[in-house]
Amino acid sequence: MAAGAGTRMRSALPKMLHPVCGRPMITWPIIAARSAGVERVAVIVSPDRDLGDALPEGVETVVQPESDGTGGAVRAAIEIVRESKEVIVLSGDVPLVSTEVISELLAAHRDSGAAATVMSAILENPGTYGRVVRDADGAVEKIVEAKEPGDATEAELQIKEINSGTYVFQADSLVTALGEVSSDNAQGEYYLPDVLAIMRSRDEPVAAFVAEDIAVNLGINNRVDLAAVEAEARQRILRRHMLNGVTIVDPVSTWIDADVIIGADARIEPGTSLRGATEIGESAVIGPHSTVIDSGIGARSLVINSHLVLCEVMEDCSVGPFAYLRPGALLEDGSKAGTFVEIKNSRLGAGAKVPHLSYVGDADLGEGANLGAGTITANYDGVRKHRTVVGPGARVGVDTMLVAPVEIGEGAYTGAGAVIRENVPPRSLAVSRGDQRTIEEYAERRMAREAEQESDS
Repeated sequence: MAAGAGTRMRSALPKMLHPVCGRPMITWPIIAARSAGVERVAVIVSPDRDLGDALPEGVETVVQPESDGTGGAVRAAIEIVRESKEVIVLSGDVPLVSTEVISELLAAHRDSGAAATVMSAILENPGTYGRVVRDADGAVEKIVEAKEPGDATEAELQIKEINSGTYVFQADSLVTALGEVSSDNAQGEYYLPDVLAIMRSRDEPVAAFVAEDIAVNLGINNRVDLAAVEAEARQRILRRHMLNGVTIVDPVSTWIDADVIIGADARIEPGTSLRGATEIGESAVIGPHSTVIDSGIGARSLVINSHLVLCEVMEDCSVGPFAYLRPGALLEDGSKAGTFVEIKNSRLGAGAKVPHLSYVGDADLGEGANLGAGTITANYDGVRKHRTVVGPGARVGVDTMLVAPVEIGEGAYTGAGAVIRENVPPRSLAVSRGDQRTIEEYAERRMAREAEQESDS
């Protein structure tokens, strides 16, 4: 169910699209359900909120024409319910319902032979959560809402077992019961939990599965809730990686998104953020204070105090400190992007090095090439980008300007301070410099001129 207005988020972005650890909120329960073996997933949406681009491939959407409650949401998908044997109902704004707890709920439902099984939790302060009302034998009698005065009696409000908003139904029983749900309540809505009392009236058994995981009731209604859920999700992600053999030196200062992959024996130093579809290889060291977004870092590579976006760093590479690898940067095995180096849409061949204070854009560096400090590729002529090619084993001197399109041949050299506008043949040396001119006593004359200007003013 994902048709709520989400007005309390105070956001132009639909609530279900707000990210939780790099993943849109709505995709969390979808992924969990699919991993638990659910074959068909339908997301119930409102007419004015398009979630399509955020949904995983193969997920259907059903429009709930009007905002008439959780019962109305499931009624909007009645044809899908009719075509099913079992139906799991999940809330899109409760993202931390895990694969494990969904699997446990399904198993409990099948073992009980019930027409419906509700997932519940025990809370010391149940607040406005719906209460699970049981009969003298402990079976579920009904669920009463507690959002508005008059929804529940004082005795019912004392119940600590709450409805998590997650259910499993036998589809045929659900179809029949939905036809009898009424909107005669404080909010004038169709409450999905009302089908449980209807099933009971038909002598159909209703069961409850008490989940031990508190996350089953961590819903998101506003930005405060979002921060709380994301904090819990982050702790679970960090714990999973650490149990899988990753060293996270300071979990408090480390942020890792849900879909990040990290190999065994990798080390994540303090202040590091790993975002999006990033993948870190075995025994790599990331940080301190590094950000890696949608990038791949190979085994045994080192990324110190640097920012990487949409790039690939292969094995045994060194990046940073204070490097910036932009989209399209590729560092092949054993290459280096050192201190205050920026690389964009460029390939560094195996063992190539850009040690410090350089900009490399739209370039190809051959195996073992070396760019001296202050090397700049002038890749943009004001209209188009052009490429620079530096051959294998070439040595570019400090403070060299490579004006693209230009090619430095294999094993060639450039002198310090050169401006290279023409191709350099293999194993050649290219220099460009004007004659040095020395103006003697310049400082004295300048000081005298400045003093004269001050006296005139």
